[in-house]
Amino acid sequence: MRLDDNDFKLFGLPERQAQERVEIDARWKALQAQVHPDKFAAEGASSQRLAMQWAVRVNEAYQRLRDPLQRAAYLCELRGVPLLVNENTRMPTAFLMEQMSWREALDEADGLAAVEALDAEVAQRERGLLADVQRLLDEADDAPAAAEQVRALMFIARFRADIDKRLDALGQ
Repeated sequence: MRLDDNDFKLFGLPERQAQERVEIDARWKALQAQVHPDKFAAEGASSQRLAMQWAVRVNEAYQRLRDPLQRAAYLCELRGVPLLVNENTRMPTAFLMEQMSWREALDEADGLAAVEALDAEVAQRERGLLADVQRLLDEADDAPAAAEQVRALMFIARFRADIDKRLDALGQ
């Protein structure tokens, strides 16, 4: 097995956003079976260390490929558009206003039903942005525009984590 630097090549998948999770999972299991350190126990410590490095590499690639947001960020980087999330925090005004509105709604939500309704609204927006990212990456080949959407999705992911905490606190 060749340890490839490109996650898609390592998994034998096309470099695109649209992927079937079941296919990614199946390829991960097959790769793990090939590189598991126990398989190299009789070949000595050096072979086991190398197998461990392969296993770690396969797991890292799996984490990136199975998550649509991480996969999109990775594709942007592969196409020469790093996200630079720490340096580039600007967002369109309309998106920032939407975020503020959601934050206020979460702060003012007075029960489980209100928080669940907000979660459904944000999840719908997230699905729409993911569809836009897929179109931008797979059809329009516009990684810069996709990177902007990926940054927005990262904001949404953090906000959804806050919603999850609130739902946990409400006993959901």
